[in-house]
Amino acid sequence: MKKNALACLLILAAVLGSLGELHGWLVPTISWPFTAARQWNLLSCSPELCPALAADGHIQWFGWLTMFFLALVGIFLLLHRGAFRLSAQTERALARFRNNKAGLVSLGVFMVLLTLAGLDQTLVGKRALIVVTEQGKWHFPAFRRHMLPGSVFGLTGNEGLAEADYRRLHAELGKPGGPQFVLMPPIPYDPAGDTTSFPREELPALHNRLYAPDGVTPFDGLACRLYPNGDVHLRIRYRNGVPDGMTQGWNPDRREVYSAVWQRGKLIRETYRGPGDIPRFLQQSSVRHFLIHYHPASPLSGGHLLGTDSRGQDIVAILFGGLQVNVKAALFYLPLVYGIGLSIGMLMGYLGGVFDMVTQRIIEILSQLPFLFVIMAVTDMVPSSLRGMPTTLLLMALLGWMPVTYLIRTGAMREKARDYVAAARAMGASAPHILLHHILPNITGIVITLIPFSFAFVVLSLTSLDYLGFGLPDTCASWGRLLNDGLARLSSPWVASSAVVALVIMLLLITFIGESVREAISPRRLNRYE
Repeated sequence: MKKNALACLLILAAVLGSLGELHGWLVPTISWPFTAARQWNLLSCSPELCPALAADGHIQWFGWLTMFFLALVGIFLLLHRGAFRLSAQTERALARFRNNKAGLVSLGVFMVLLTLAGLDQTLVGKRALIVVTEQGKWHFPAFRRHMLPGSVFGLTGNEGLAEADYRRLHAELGKPGGPQFVLMPPIPYDPAGDTTSFPREELPALHNRLYAPDGVTPFDGLACRLYPNGDVHLRIRYRNGVPDGMTQGWNPDRREVYSAVWQRGKLIRETYRGPGDIPRFLQQSSVRHFLIHYHPASPLSGGHLLGTDSRGQDIVAILFGGLQVNVKAALFYLPLVYGIGLSIGMLMGYLGGVFDMVTQRIIEILSQLPFLFVIMAVTDMVPSSLRGMPTTLLLMALLGWMPVTYLIRTGAMREKARDYVAAARAMGASAPHILLHHILPNITGIVITLIPFSFAFVVLSLTSLDYLGFGLPDTCASWGRLLNDGLARLSSPWVASSAVVALVIMLLLITFIGESVREAISPRRLNRYE
């Protein structure tokens, strides 16, 4: 029953992804392969090969190949007769893993994080999930591949030509000419490239004194009056709730233009010297006073749970986008590295001889190259049109398969000496048959043990490269770039600390899972949990 449910789920995902590509919709997580193909030209091709599959002038062959693979696996599971049964050794390994509480809890938390990352634009994004216009039309901007101009929602001028500002539409909900309904994601900011205005809080004025946002503490600092459009109109410094240098009898509602400071013990009053007359200038401003949080804004200011970075981007959105980037990178990197490592490692261990010796010398030469330095140098030489996550991961994979190969080689050499391999040879089994049906199933424990640590390697490598400025482009959210920004501005500790905490939590979870898997599979520790 579980097998059929998984098969139906895979087939449904393939169908939804294919229909979404043909009709211009974005399906959370499922549309990732098509999005990656649009970001890297090598993953798409000319529409002349199959015009029916073309979208936006190209065929995103990588996305279609992924959908075909999902459908093929689902069909295979449906047609396969009988249930898949685990071996007795695997059952014992699973029991030992379940007895390891640290690994089990870490796996649960990690799966929750993966589920959140899979929600994609339904959880984090600046595009509204649902917009109902004044005329009663329904729109789903977050799930469309192409942006909707502001004119669709009644905006005019330049705002009508550009993509609609859905946060502004949400703020104008219920006003004349505004939309009837706007549903934004819980975090209404994009993970990258979404610079927000300075968060502001209104300061209450009571009994001729200005107070902090809590309404209890007299305000100390710089307060601002704003124009109707939100721009700063006037800045006044306050001390103990009154303008610096003024007396306790100050009236905050007086419409008077001044900048009051103490200079050599005397009160200096600066008169207005701007364009137009003073009354007209005063009519443009608000009597209310606001506290403006300049970027990096502190946590819990202006609707930003963890504040903003120096460019005005929401930190929670950046952390979410960084998590997605790490997951996508692992989905691309791990199959590529383990495909190369398994193939070459098994051939080295089984064939031996000249092939094994030559391949070892090649690995020894490549292992001496400084990993990060090579990637930084090659990335700097690659044209800007080819830079991106696929290029970075491809370079990482070309240098990251060697440790996997050595371990697989050792396992293949050990299994080659077993009696069952000699029996298979005596029965006339070919080398590919022995490798795929006899040796590979018996070295899967090595692969499973290595996968969590390879995932941690991807996270650390991407973070390091982005911190040094040679990783992903600015269109991708990055924990390394956030860490770099925070360390350059230690006066705002929440920026660097958020990146460090996210990185430490991720690496701890992966390490606990990897150690638990190793404890469960390693034959030298079989009696520990039995």
